[in-house]
Amino acid sequence: MKIHEYQAKEILRKYGLPVPRGAIARTPADAAKVAQELGAPKIVVKAQIHAGGRGKGGGIKLASSPAEAGELAEKMLGMTLVTPQTGPSGRKVHTLLIEEGLEIARELYLAVVLDRARERLVLMASPAGGMDIEEVAAHTPEKIFREHIAPDVGLCDFQARSLAYRLELPPEAVRSFCSVVSALVRVFIGEDASLAEINPLVLTKQNTVLPLDCKLNLDDNGLYRHRDNAAYRDLAEEDALEVQASEHNLNYIRLDGNVGCMVNGAGLAMATMDLIKLAGGEPANFLDVGGGASAKSVENAFRIIRSDPKVKAILINIFGGIVRCDRVASGVIEAARKIELDIPVVVRLEGTNAEEAEKLLAGSGLKIEQAKGLADAARKAVAAATATPSNK
Repeated sequence: MKIHEYQAKEILRKYGLPVPRGAIARTPADAAKVAQELGAPKIVVKAQIHAGGRGKGGGIKLASSPAEAGELAEKMLGMTLVTPQTGPSGRKVHTLLIEEGLEIARELYLAVVLDRARERLVLMASPAGGMDIEEVAAHTPEKIFREHIAPDVGLCDFQARSLAYRLELPPEAVRSFCSVVSALVRVFIGEDASLAEINPLVLTKQNTVLPLDCKLNLDDNGLYRHRDNAAYRDLAEEDALEVQASEHNLNYIRLDGNVGCMVNGAGLAMATMDLIKLAGGEPANFLDVGGGASAKSVENAFRIIRSDPKVKAILINIFGGIVRCDRVASGVIEAARKIELDIPVVVRLEGTNAEEAEKLLAGSGLKIEQAKGLADAARKAVAAATATPSNK
């Protein structure tokens, strides 16, 4: 689950991390009021969306007075902010973070992520923090330093100091930097995060180190341990169909293709998408209805897939292990009749009671094409999507 910068900073404060003073605003008047209360010579007005690159897109501006902060807020609230991470459609700005400006000597980068290959957390730091960290990673990866954290030992003091020396921090700033590193690791572990990134981490002219910006992604599977964090979810920042799918306990991610996929099991879903691409098509979504797919879940999945106007054909790929294929077939027939599908549907059912399922589909009177094997299903679905008129 992604959360906003201001929400991430609330969590950082709980772990004793120093962050700039600030508050959120949802109207220009609120922005001016917060700026007045801060009383800082420089005020930063920051758009709050679930995407990076806000500075390049015009989503971060400096104001020199409360009145100017209000003027900037009036321009930014309601705007569609386009950044390299939002795609061309951009994101609408509903909330601003109004913060005090700081006297910055240097901008650094710091993050904690999971290194799945080595099965441990890794600290990453770079002296080249700021808006172009992606360019640093792509073109000068030697500027990104790493320290792996052994799970049975935890973060060692020497690892934080090693990063401080490689970043060439002044001696007066080393203690402050090490404190931030230690706290960020605690945040990652304590909040069940999948990403904890501070960019930029700034060195002030007073030789203190503190997070100027922060991105926290929280593991959905750990939210049951953090009930308060669930309230951070902002549905306005998520795809409407993905939100609808989550309400029905369906794992759905919208993609850019035209072949809708309905599969049980994440691994099988990934394989299905690969074969669609191998057949010359593009999957329109990832959708896992789960191992115990029911008639109701199939119906809900149909509705969600069909709500995407780019979908020109649907491929249903079910392996009957926990669930019987004939039950899935009955669910497909029932859902197809309720929704009145007007695009081709290709079905591949294998496993328990697959033969019974084939008979049910064949006798349904619906225009459902059955496939023999996954490769055959992918070819038929791609061909059907290609043949479907674009106005469908």
